[in-house]
Amino acid sequence: MSDRRVGVVEAVRSEPSVCAERIMTRCEELARHSGQPEGLTRVYLSPEQCKANELVLGWMRDAGMSARLDAIGNCVGRYEGERPGLPCLMLGSHLDTVRDAGMYDGMLGVVAAIECVRSLHERGKRLPFAIEVIGFADEEGVRFGATLLGSRAVAGTFKSEVLDAMDKDGISMRNALSRFGLQPGEIAKAARRRDEVLAYAELHIEQGPVLEAEGLAVGAVTAINGATRFALEVDGLAGHAGTVPMGQRRDALAAAAECVLAIERGCAAVPELVGTVGKLECLPGAVNVIPGKVRFTLDLRSPRDEDRLAAVANVQRAMHEICDRRNVTLRLARTHEGGVAACAPWLVEQIGQAIALEGLAVRKLPSGAGHDGMAMIDLANVGMLFVRCRGGISHNPAEAITLEDAHTSARVFLRFIENFRPRAT
Repeated sequence: MSDRRVGVVEAVRSEPSVCAERIMTRCEELARHSGQPEGLTRVYLSPEQCKANELVLGWMRDAGMSARLDAIGNCVGRYEGERPGLPCLMLGSHLDTVRDAGMYDGMLGVVAAIECVRSLHERGKRLPFAIEVIGFADEEGVRFGATLLGSRAVAGTFKSEVLDAMDKDGISMRNALSRFGLQPGEIAKAARRRDEVLAYAELHIEQGPVLEAEGLAVGAVTAINGATRFALEVDGLAGHAGTVPMGQRRDALAAAAECVLAIERGCAAVPELVGTVGKLECLPGAVNVIPGKVRFTLDLRSPRDEDRLAAVANVQRAMHEICDRRNVTLRLARTHEGGVAACAPWLVEQIGQAIALEGLAVRKLPSGAGHDGMAMIDLANVGMLFVRCRGGISHNPAEAITLEDAHTSARVFLRFIENFRPRAT
């Protein structure tokens, strides 16, 4: 073969490439492993998760990685660098789902990361650092009500008391782990040291409408919003619907409805602050009885902790005023408090550079949804690449991305990986 021909072959071999069709097909393959006959539900430590793990571990090995299941049930693949044992750039997302889910939330990030490593392996390319890809076992918290189990174990922040949490069938997490073939007492072994991990990066669908509205395929995430959640109860006085005059009622539902509207007004007045009442239960729940008790939830989120905490105070004050005026009682229990997980500026910059190298506008935006990076930030700096999703729909069977966006996002992610520069220490 002539020198010129050798040069052409080597140039083609070294050109970064990803196969979007393979990414999409693999997401579809994972979606077939579901605990419901129609649609997708795959919860932690289920038979469906076992089958999904087998697929992912096989794909990792095919891409040139060593692959294993760790002590919490995460799929872990490792692609060595220029020499064995180097610290790694960790990539990943989750393999569990909410109930009646879409097929890209979490799964896309795992499959795309494997595809990027496959590209390196096929070109025989090793980097000055190792790459690890993790398919986290539980991010959503559907089965046991505790979220980010897989990533917390890796970050070394897993709380052993959650092992006693029960699922709807009365099975504890401890027993479920044993039935899955894992040892609950070994979970601490999943934790990684800070000197082993250079950074954590995740590719994920946006789960919102911003990128689509602006005609952009991808964006660089600046922060994962902080969140505060409450369980609330309004106590009034149940009474006969036909006999109690309107001016003498202590209607718990009317008071709760006014509280909901106060939440909406307060959150709409602050940029990027969002508030959601996602669940409301009215008791006794009869057509001819004035509601005497209402239970509801509140979820407040913002990319700025100061805005969120101010909103928490303002909303509580407004709701107490409403309930006092209506002669009903309000009780609040804070069920979750999580600060903003800021993406490291140096990672945001490198992800932005990868976007620009694809000839695309660099859009920086916060994430309103939670991600494994919220736990991984306790181990390493985190960065995220968002991918446009149709209609901003997620946690829904209608969740969708295009083949073109799968290709664009994977190419951007591969550029980020190949050009990754660890932060100087």
